[in-house]
Formats: sequence, structure tokens, C-alpha cells
Amino acid sequence: MQKVKNRWLIAASAVGIHISIGSVYAWSNFTTPLMEEFGWSSQQVQLTFSLAILFLGLSAAFLGHFVEKYGPRKAGLLAASFFGVGIFGSGLAVNMSSLPLLYIFYGVLGGIGLGVGYIAPVSTLVKWFPDRRGLATGLAIMGFGFAAAISSPIMDSLISSVGTANTFFILGVSYFVIMTASSLYLEKPPADWAPAGFKEKVASGQKKIKEDLAQLTANESIKTKRFYFLWLMLFINVTCGIAIISAMKPLAVESIGITTTEAAALVGALGIANGLGRIIWASASDYLGRANTYMIFFLIQIPIFFLLPSVTSQVMFSIFSVLVYACYGGGFASIPAFIGDVFGTKQLGAIHGYILTAWAAAGLAGPMFAAWMKDTTGSYQASLTFFAGLFVVALIISILTKKDIAKLRAQKEAQNQTNTLAS
Repeated sequence: MQKVKNRWLIAASAVGIHISIGSVYAWSNFTTPLMEEFGWSSQQVQLTFSLAILFLGLSAAFLGHFVEKYGPRKAGLLAASFFGVGIFGSGLAVNMSSLPLLYIFYGVLGGIGLGVGYIAPVSTLVKWFPDRRGLATGLAIMGFGFAAAISSPIMDSLISSVGTANTFFILGVSYFVIMTASSLYLEKPPADWAPAGFKEKVASGQKKIKEDLAQLTANESIKTKRFYFLWLMLFINVTCGIAIISAMKPLAVESIGITTTEAAALVGALGIANGLGRIIWASASDYLGRANTYMIFFLIQIPIFFLLPSVTSQVMFSIFSVLVYACYGGGFASIPAFIGDVFGTKQLGAIHGYILTAWAAAGLAGPMFAAWMKDTTGSYQASLTFFAGLFVVALIISILTKKDIAKLRAQKEAQNQTNTLAS
């Protein structure tokens, strides 16, 4: 008999990969040192981060079928190679004072590693945890959010002690080792596998599992209206949140007058909010419903983004930032389970990759818009009101999504009843 791996160790391996690639969220630690050392503008430096997110989404979309075909282990090893080389090579770019090379290594190669590494364990975990989809995806993607809390103070310390280039060298090697070790344990569950006692509980009625709305391929999913609803909701949530994240350190210094060291600590602390938001919101979505969860995200953030430009209190700024980070992380953690609910698990990894093109577009739009506003007006705060308006649009889309899903589910239940009577 085939020995079945421990699904909780599979989850731990997924966290190991996501903690490594999630260090991209601590990019703002490099913003000021690179600007000061080379005289590059805020927009030039932020483009590095935006390119990484762009190629994350593109590689997730194009390599989603690779993950489904070759499995999570090979996909994870591919991600480790691209991400490790990308971060290590960024050190070479800094030593050569080359902005184009930084774009290629960190933005393009690192971004490809990000995309493959992101979807490889997530689609696998959904299959290992049919009983707790939200919790499972929240566990993996929690690691991505927590990464800033771990890597931000380490980056700040390394940059101060060994310089920017050597920091990239050290991190590149470290992430490659962690991601490789984690990938080697990843594996899909056997066909028709289920947790112990799960099938019996479902059969006896003790455990109720809501049937997936459909079982679609990736190419079939993009022909549906609900695909684009999910895409737009993720795009807006990410655009607004990532603009704050990419510039949090200078924004905090500008808004509430704290030192750069204190701001680095704040970035790390907010990484905890990002991580906790992922596991808490994703787990809650198992009970609240995915569409309701997204509506809550937008209802929380609309007033925050309207009020944030006028906030001068360190306490209020920190509270608002925590809520934004938590909702931002929760959006990512809830989307794979949302995809499973409405499209099924037949090609979840590939569909997830298609949906993540929203992240790619948002990663380019959000930080670059915020940086352009900074260079034009001298302040990041002017862009926040615009983002608040985007959240209003997202709230409307989330309401339409809920209505569309309810209508389709009612049609499916009616069809099932008709089939039962006919048989």
C-alpha cells in the first residue's frame, strides 16, 4: 500500500515556501537605501517591486497548467531556482550600479519564482483539506503575509551592517535552501483520498459539505461572468492595499513623523497583521461564505482610506494600517477556496493562476500610481482618497457576485431535484 504523507506537514512545507517568497512585501526596506546610494527616483525604485508582482501574475497564469501537469514538487523546485537566482542576482545588479539588471533579476526572475511558488502549494492544499478549504489556503498564504514580519527587521539589520548588495546575496542563498527543502515534501493526495472518517461523516449527515457550483477547466472558467467578478474584486483589493504596503516605511515617516528604524519595525509588525488576516479571514470564510467575506473587506476599508490622509495620530495610523493589512491578506487567502466553490477543483491551480493576473496588473498599477503621486505632489496621501472610491466600486461588484452565485446555485438545485424525480 502507498504510504500517505501527513497533510499537516504538507501544510508546513507550503508555509516554508510562502515565508520565503513573501519577503517581497518587505521591499520598502530597500527603497530609501537604493534612492540614497544611486540617486534613483521613487518611481524608478518602485518599478522593481511592481515588475516582481507583474511577473508573479504572468508566471502564475502561464505556468498554472505546469503545476497541474507535473505536480507541486517540481513546481516548487522550479520556483526555488528562479527566486533564489533572482534575489542573489539583485546583489550583482547593485554592485554594478545597474537599474536594468535589478529589474531583470528581482523583477523578472524573482517574479517568476514568486508566481510558481505561490500557486504550487495552494492548489495542492485545497485537495488535502476538502473539509477545511478556507483554513488550508489560509495556512499557506498566512506564511506569505508573515514573511514581512520575519524578513523586515533582518533586512534592515543586514543593510545597516553588510550593505545592500551583500543583503541580497545572503537572502538569495537562504531562500533557495528553505524553498528546496520545503518543495521536496510536497505531493498531491492519492486519487479519491479523504481525511480519516470524513466520508463516513458526510454519508451519515454529521458533516455537511456544500457542493461545488461547477467542475470547470481553466479555459471554461474564463468564459463565465463570475470569473471576471472575482478578478475585479481581487484587482481592486490588491491595487489599494499593495500601494500602501510598497510605500509603508516612507509613508509612516511622512504621516506620523516616526524614525526610519521605527518605521521598519512598523512594517514588520504589520506583516503580522497581514499573516493573521490571512488565516483568520480564510477560516472565517468557511462559515461566513466567500462572497460575504469580500463584502466585509470593502465595507471596512472604504472609510479607512477616506480618513487616512488626515490621520496624524500614531495610534490611529497603526490601527488603520493593521485593518488594511488584515483585509489585504484575507483577500488573497480566501480567493483559492472561492475558486474551488464556484469552479471546482478539476483545474484549480490553473484557474488560480489566471485569477492572479489581477495581482500582476494591480502590482503595476497600485505602487506606480502612489509613487507618481509622491513625485508629483510630494506626498503619498493624495492617492488614498482615489483608492477609497475604488473600494466603493468593489463593494458593488461583490454584491453582484453574491446574487449571481445564489441564482446559479438555485438553478443547480432545481436541476438536481428534476434529475432525482426523473430517476
